[in-house]
Amino acid sequence: MSLNHQLAMFSAESARPSAYDLAGLLIGPGQVVRMGGTARVSVVVEAAWRVHALAAEFTARGLETSWEAAAIEGHFGVRTAYTGMLAPLAEAWLRGAGKRPPAGFALDGARLRLWFAAAGSVDAEGDGAVLRLGANDEHCSAVALRAFTALACVAELGRGPVLRISGRRRVARLHELIGARPSAAPLGAWPGDRPEPEAVPDDEDTTRPERAPRAPRRPSPEAPGQLAVATDWAVDGAGVPGSELTGP
Repeated sequence: MSLNHQLAMFSAESARPSAYDLAGLLIGPGQVVRMGGTARVSVVVEAAWRVHALAAEFTARGLETSWEAAAIEGHFGVRTAYTGMLAPLAEAWLRGAGKRPPAGFALDGARLRLWFAAAGSVDAEGDGAVLRLGANDEHCSAVALRAFTALACVAELGRGPVLRISGRRRVARLHELIGARPSAAPLGAWPGDRPEPEAVPDDEDTTRPERAPRAPRRPSPEAPGQLAVATDWAVDGAGVPGSELTGP
């Protein structure tokens, strides 16, 4: 089987969104807690666009979402509502009060997409990327690395802990797996979306500086219950409608 065919099989667009995809958050910095026969998944993110992106992913899976400002300035806590849909995920991941990857844990494009939306970043030149794990999740790092390399992607473990992907070709493979940049994410925040520099005509005077274009305004949550969510995830060929996030 060719590498391209393998990547297509495991890409984010190849399967219908499922609540089990949130395992991608748990191998990263996400947490899961149980209440009776239900469970919820939560994660702290460091940018407002990630709140929008995760809310869209949760909505595509039929999960209600809420958010709140985190204790760290500029960070946000994003979480699902308690639901029986996530109870099997909690059963698989929880060992006492802590999380541990279940035996045979595997990654695919959908799980990677959620992980990157919550805790992934791209180097300024677009030739490297990082996937962050939880600060106290060293015990997950070897499992995460093994699951990642099983997708024909090469990474190295770094301090943090993180998975570091180096080289444009490897970043391009990551992009093929996780799909297109979410509409809420700024340009340069997602693998594979760095624009090519414009060619300068030979007769153009390049000595005169021009005013730099203003950066696009980043989306930011205004208050719990007021964040409008737009999603570009397609289910059965139709775009998922936007929704309103609820507060804590």
